[in-house]
Order: sequence, then C-alpha cells, then structure tokens
Amino acid sequence: MLLAIDIGNSKIKYGFFEAGKLIDRFSVHTRRNYSAAELEFDRLKKIGDRFVQASVDTVAVASVVPELHQAIIESVRNLYRITPLFIDWDWDLGIGVRYQPRSAVGADRLVNAAAAAALYGKPVIICSFGTATTIDVVDRGGVFLGGAIAPGLGISAGALSEAASLLPTVELRLPPKAIGENTPDAMLSGIVLGHISMAEGMISRIKRELGSDAVVVATGGFGQLAAPNSGMIDILNETLTLEGLNLLVTRGRQPATN
Repeated sequence: MLLAIDIGNSKIKYGFFEAGKLIDRFSVHTRRNYSAAELEFDRLKKIGDRFVQASVDTVAVASVVPELHQAIIESVRNLYRITPLFIDWDWDLGIGVRYQPRSAVGADRLVNAAAAAALYGKPVIICSFGTATTIDVVDRGGVFLGGAIAPGLGISAGALSEAASLLPTVELRLPPKAIGENTPDAMLSGIVLGHISMAEGMISRIKRELGSDAVVVATGGFGQLAAPNSGMIDILNETLTLEGLNLLVTRGRQPATN
C-alpha cells in the first residue's frame, strides 16, 4: 500500500492507494511547528484504526513547507520503518520542465502538471485554487512551461477585511449575483466572482499564447467553489496531487527529462 502525503500551506492531505486506486483519504490543518511525535500520535497513528501499519510499504510526499520535512521523515520512520520519498523537480515526471530554475518550482505544481498531462492529455492547463491560486500549463509537446501565481481566495478575503476597518469578515461562498445589494454580498461578489473571472482571464491569455485550445483542470481546496461556477473549467479533480504522487512513484525514480 502506498501512502501519499500532500503538504500544503493550509492543509496536509493523506491518501492511501492500493493497486493504483485511491481507497481512502483525510486531511488536517498545517502547523509549521508540528513535531514528529505530534504527527505520529495525533495524526498518522489514527491510520491504525483502519489500516494495518505494516501494509504501508511506500510513502511519497509533495511538500511546499520545508519546515515540516524532518518531522515527516521521523514520524514515517517510526510508524512504518521506511523513509518517505520526497518528489521534486529531479524525478522522472513524464514531462519536460522549461521553468527556470527548476528547483524553484513548487513540488505540488510539478506533481499536478505531471498528473494532469498523464490523465487528461496535452496541452493542459491546471488551476489550483489553494492558499495561492496557481495556473500552470503543459504544452502539446509535454513540456511544463510555467504559469501564474496569485493570492488565493482565503488570502484575498482575509486581507480585505483586515485592511478595511468597515468591512466585515465573510465566509467564502457563491454570492447570489454579481451586483451585491449589501456589504457581505458585495464583498463576496468581488472576492469570489472576481477571482473566478481573474482565473478565466488568465486561462484565455494562456490559450492565446499557446495558440491552441487546452483541457482545463481545477484542483485545490477552493476548487469546489470555483470550478462549478466557471464556464472555462472542464474537469474538477480534488485529489490530483495525491493521484500524481501515486503515478510518479509507480513510475519510479529516474533522471529528470529535459
């Protein structure tokens, strides 16, 4: 059994794969000061309620929070007697990488791009609606070109209410319409619908630069809010990163492609 761990800025997501299929998953909030003992006993050990620990023979990690790497390594070694595999730019991703320097690309962006290209074909645009919103592209030749990084929905909402004394904190949801008839709805219109419109505008620009159409895949914690309310997103896959980790580890570690 393979355990895939996606360590993001807001959440740590865990997925269990058996014979290539995702059979269970859960997530916890990210804390940068987690100790190995906290991860082991407060989080990972809960797995024992449903799985025999010895059945996990591979642990694959995509992380954008380096402060947690040592805690993850220690907790996985303690629980499973194995060392986790951290997926990064020097794995065989099945796609080329034009981004410079390669080492600066977040592991989640590369894993998502590799997974989307393998699952949905090329060219493909990947919109990850998380702490940050990233919009990345793999071209027809199977090369990760890069993309755009913007503040995510949660950051945008928090920054607005924090910086403007008269604006309240709002729970992110779809507003009833674009013309907000009260302050919370007006804020939600700007934050949520405005963010979706930003993503759609970037998708259009990217397609023009590519010179062709492309499949558009959404993922991330706010994907459920954005994808159904956009006419430009073709597929919502909330487990894209976990599936990508499974695909890449199944392929095995090889020299990076060009």
